[in-house]
Amino acid sequence: MDEATTMRSGGADAWEPFAAVSAQDLAQVDFVLTDIDDTLTHEGRLPAVAYDALERLSAAGLTVIPVTGRPAGWCDLIARLWPVDAVVGENGAFYYARKREGGMCRVYQADDATRQANRERLGAIAHRVRDRVPDARIAADQPFRETDLAIDFAEDVPALEGAAVDRIVACFEEAGAIAKVSSIHVNGWFGSHDKLTMTRRLLSERFACDIETENHRVLYAGDSPNDGPMFAFFRNGVAVANYMQGRSPQHEWPRYMTQHVGGRGFSEIADRILAARRA
Repeated sequence: MDEATTMRSGGADAWEPFAAVSAQDLAQVDFVLTDIDDTLTHEGRLPAVAYDALERLSAAGLTVIPVTGRPAGWCDLIARLWPVDAVVGENGAFYYARKREGGMCRVYQADDATRQANRERLGAIAHRVRDRVPDARIAADQPFRETDLAIDFAEDVPALEGAAVDRIVACFEEAGAIAKVSSIHVNGWFGSHDKLTMTRRLLSERFACDIETENHRVLYAGDSPNDGPMFAFFRNGVAVANYMQGRSPQHEWPRYMTQHVGGRGFSEIADRILAARRA
């Protein structure tokens, strides 16, 4: 039994195996967008097979863009050092991309003053979370964030039960903030952005791609409920086999699922795209 079949429960008819995607469809893909945690990584580490997949896609001329909930500080490093063309970070609050002439292009959804005011409001939510869910922690990467608050429920703390995660989400929503659940954090912010809205802006501004009319040129890989807007929009929405289930009954299902988990699943995606383009 493969890893995807082992993970499959609840909503089981909502997706097809990634092997069902035709080579003709994959040959049209020019943009590969991917979440990072538990999509490229496995058990908290970036395996060589996943980084190699990024390298191979980039070398073949595809535009590769991580779309992540991770913080601005990490995204700056990723945009500079990884074989990628840009990064969407903090669940769509900004994108970073290297400039051809050197340096970094940084585009935010909100202006400086708004981001500062929102950080103060998020500080009050952090106190509320500590009171209601004492086993949760502020994420270790919080000092590197510009726009959101990340609450750790499964990265550097023992994994919390679903009811505790729901209480964290409620702390954000009661304050009027957006809350999204990843495989390790609850991320909360003020504003209307998400992964899809900033991805749309990035691809339009820097790559002259209109995702409304050129949907077929994009593949998105993810693993958790905060990828829902991307899975709902992109016809080539692919989850790796460890796709989280049961956290939220309303989250969008991907259209396809890989056979393998994490970085091995992403490598599976890259292998098929590159084979289709060679053919």
